[in-house]
Amino acid sequence: MKTTAAVLRSATGPFEIEELDLPALAPDEALIRVAGVGMCHTDLLARAGGSRARPPIVLGHEASGIVEDVGPGVLGIRRGDHAIASFLSCDRCPNCRHGQPAYCEDFFSLNLDGAPQGSRLATDRHGHPVATRWFGQSTFATHAIVSARALVPIDPDLPLEPLGPLGCGILTGASSVLRALKVPPRSTFAVFGSGSAGIAAVMAARLAGASRIIAVDADPGRLEVARALGADDTIVPEEGMLEEQIRDIVPEGVQNCLDTTGAPAVIAAAVAALRVTGCCGLVGVQRGSLRLPSSALSAGKTVTGILVGDAVPRVTIPQLLDYWRQGRFPFDKLIAQYKLSEINQAERDCAAGTTIKAVLVPAA
Repeated sequence: MKTTAAVLRSATGPFEIEELDLPALAPDEALIRVAGVGMCHTDLLARAGGSRARPPIVLGHEASGIVEDVGPGVLGIRRGDHAIASFLSCDRCPNCRHGQPAYCEDFFSLNLDGAPQGSRLATDRHGHPVATRWFGQSTFATHAIVSARALVPIDPDLPLEPLGPLGCGILTGASSVLRALKVPPRSTFAVFGSGSAGIAAVMAARLAGASRIIAVDADPGRLEVARALGADDTIVPEEGMLEEQIRDIVPEGVQNCLDTTGAPAVIAAAVAALRVTGCCGLVGVQRGSLRLPSSALSAGKTVTGILVGDAVPRVTIPQLLDYWRQGRFPFDKLIAQYKLSEINQAERDCAAGTTIKAVLVPAA
């Protein structure tokens, strides 16, 4: 099987559109025709050395598509199914068995290696291997081999192209609020960073019934989107004043907050802005060492790391789709579509902040 894919051949180079040969399907795999795939900051860890994956590699890990074939013995997925591809877990370790696949003991090797030991890879026109196991899918491509247990079947009546980001970025923001933090009704909530995960968290906090939702970002344009989708207040942070800016709105501090920036100074301000017994969730990759004052976690405050929002994809994704169909979770308003051939422009637009969530449509 051949696929047309966006190959990253060097950490500093552009994506290159190439034709690759895919290997035969293994017993736990499916072949999907990609309808839409979101571009996520995690995809760019391969550029920054933030993962064990190395070029040449096909990235992409939040895709929607149609199943065209399945490997021997695959259960729960059939040819013709419409599906969303999410993160991969082993399904065997204690955390997986206890319903916590985001904390699979093999999460990082399965998802961030790009070419886990023993995996069969695609080959380019010279017969050289190209890593195609990023998050068990590598879906910056027209077709991709995906681990069957990472696929979530969905209603075939739904439009496929915008649904890919429910596999990771949108899933992370929303599930962090609804599952990890369990933001209660009539509570106060702040999110730091108004990218796709941050604004998904805003929408989820509105779903949860939070009474005061604050969005923080340096980009006023993104804050306008956050306000349109559920934020009651928005803040452009002033250096050294972020805690005070939060407390100007909620003097006692917020009950829950979520950091999507990874910036240590922002995280420290977020923790300081918590009320007594408040909780700060951290998603994404922290950029440097986090140092808090010795009294920062007094009075019952907690800080918790969150992977993919504590989501269970086959449970959480259908729930979010139900909210979307009801008009209560309009994540599609964050999306700008690009052709696969426009992937380098999509990356530039995301880096510049002009696009919140880029979705590549290979068939466009």
